[in-house]
Amino acid sequence: MIRVGVVGASGWADSSHLPALTALEQFDLTAVATTNQASAARAAATHGARHAFADSRELTSHPEVDLVVVSVKAPGHAAVIRAALDAGKHVVSEWPLGIDADEAAELTEAATAAGVVHAVVLQGHHSPSARFVADLLANGRIGTLESIALVAEGAPFGGSRIWPDLVFSLDPSAGTNIVTIMAGHFLSALEPIAGPLTEVSARLPRTHDRVLVAGTDQTVPNDTPSHVLLHGLLANGATASIAVHGGNGPTQDGFLLELIGSDATLTATPTQPGTFIHWGDWEVRIGKETLTVPDTYRTVPASVQSGPPANIAALYQEVAQAITDARQPHPSFETALRHHRLLAAIEQSAADGTARSIS
Repeated sequence: MIRVGVVGASGWADSSHLPALTALEQFDLTAVATTNQASAARAAATHGARHAFADSRELTSHPEVDLVVVSVKAPGHAAVIRAALDAGKHVVSEWPLGIDADEAAELTEAATAAGVVHAVVLQGHHSPSARFVADLLANGRIGTLESIALVAEGAPFGGSRIWPDLVFSLDPSAGTNIVTIMAGHFLSALEPIAGPLTEVSARLPRTHDRVLVAGTDQTVPNDTPSHVLLHGLLANGATASIAVHGGNGPTQDGFLLELIGSDATLTATPTQPGTFIHWGDWEVRIGKETLTVPDTYRTVPASVQSGPPANIAALYQEVAQAITDARQPHPSFETALRHHRLLAAIEQSAADGTARSIS
């Protein structure tokens, strides 16, 4: 049994990590931490944790914690991760790993030196739909892949207004915006299917210099992009055309993915409109034929609710197996670092108007 402590238990983790962990028999949720004792106690009571802390350092050093989950805002990831590594604990960090590629490199180096298991929550890697589509391509169902095209909604980022709890994201130094969160997750879901991008040419338009704080009359300055427009080349020679458009939300259609092959075109859309490509199930079609994702691609217990908890639970299953096998899981901090460098190349291309290579 792997004893887990979750830092940031009252935010995103409350509806994703905690339901996933409590549904898996390999894990024992022993501790939670939030920014104050009252909310920590509520999270502990709701999810059955024995310990509740208002100081994350108490959690990372606690003897009943083997694995630390980092689910705070991106600027706070590094401090919690370093504390966990200093205590010799395994780490699962939410994406993005750090606020930029340099910080991600430092954290990856530190995790490697610590000799612990480390993973990052790029849950698209564990999407049953994405893995099914990857196998369809590998088995030649559409012939040779020639091109991919993705149009996806990036709300709640990039619109003319922002939720009060996301105002911090309007500062690029926060590492949380339509590029890092939305494009980051969407691209991470595509690479296991189509292979890695090796060259990118991008535009990052900023439509709104100031945005309205939802529910108020206040506007605040915005220094982050509203949209992500990307053309690229894949390692297998195929081309990629990707558009992530921002908005106020809620999302309407979610995404449209086309994989164009030499023999046929595969199209994927969400089975539940408005869900993101790395969260929910896909409706998959080749030509006019609709294909059903076989149950064998779903590895998590039926008790895990659909949506974010499902793919995150699959990641935790991979982490548990990696701890047993004394290896690194996928995706690891190394995966995250490569992904950070891809996003940095996109930002650099948009800044100077040149194509950028990704090693």
